[in-house]
Amino acid sequence: MKNNAQYAARLSVAPMMDWTDRHCRYLHRLLSCEALLYTEMVTAPALVRGGAVHLLDFSPEELPVALQLGGSDPGELAQAARMGQAAGYDEINLNCGCPSDRVQSGTFGAVLMKDPARVAACVAAMRAVVDVDVTVKCRIGVDDQDPEKVLPEFLARIVAAGCERVTIHARKAWLQGLSPKENRDIPPLDYDLVYRMKGLFPNLHISINGGVTSLTQAQTHLEAGLDGVMIGRAAYHQPTDILCTADRDIFGLDHVSDPVDVVRAMLPYIEAHLSAGGRLHQISRHMLGLFARRPGARAWRRHLSEGAARKEAGPELVEAALALVAPAPERQAV
Repeated sequence: MKNNAQYAARLSVAPMMDWTDRHCRYLHRLLSCEALLYTEMVTAPALVRGGAVHLLDFSPEELPVALQLGGSDPGELAQAARMGQAAGYDEINLNCGCPSDRVQSGTFGAVLMKDPARVAACVAAMRAVVDVDVTVKCRIGVDDQDPEKVLPEFLARIVAAGCERVTIHARKAWLQGLSPKENRDIPPLDYDLVYRMKGLFPNLHISINGGVTSLTQAQTHLEAGLDGVMIGRAAYHQPTDILCTADRDIFGLDHVSDPVDVVRAMLPYIEAHLSAGGRLHQISRHMLGLFARRPGARAWRRHLSEGAARKEAGPELVEAALALVAPAPERQAV
């Protein structure tokens, strides 16, 4: 595996709050050796002022991994970025795309699209103190902004500040009047605008995000000239569909993973987590979609969902659930 975030960014799994924790990432890495994985957003104040360094914990097996930071104070973000690099992350990413009220109240996320000068200052401050890539995840605009006008200006600012990679969610964010859930579908996506940005900034590594639900769609964006594709909910809910063949279809490698083998490879990890005082459901909740749309998928989900929260639940529950999916004799690895 090439431990290179820019190379891996050809396909990445989006940072998703409450979903892409370290257990989720460990699972996803077993499915794909190459895709770039992101943490949940970690706020710079939590690290710098709150001392919540446990939020930086991850397993070396997850690499390459990017740390997504939330914040708007250049000095604080610089300290958090330095902590992220020291922890071993391959990339520091600034969140300029999340529209939730909780994020807005902290003056970061998508609201930062309205203040490109501040974002540039934040990028420059982080670039000054770390050697790993400093990247930005943004929207095409917010509220009543004209994306055709504001997005090029925004990108020009962060490029001048030292940002060489950006992920653009191809949908405008509405900070008032729409819930984050509604904002997933409204207003419409504008992929063509992102394509035009690649033409305006040919040296900027641009990944596209938003509405991508298959590797076929990802390949279409790559063939259109973009450098990478970031997939969110589809990679979480149907991880096998997105990640099992990603190393072959997106990275051109001779590697396809099998979800049955991946479940078995998770068992030692589960054992270690339980031995450290953890609970099975903290890991198994990320595994529910492994057999989506396959025979036995419902039985797999039900068995895990109903049993994993029990205090005594362990690897044997996972093996019993797997027996409801995998045929006998043992399936051969692909």
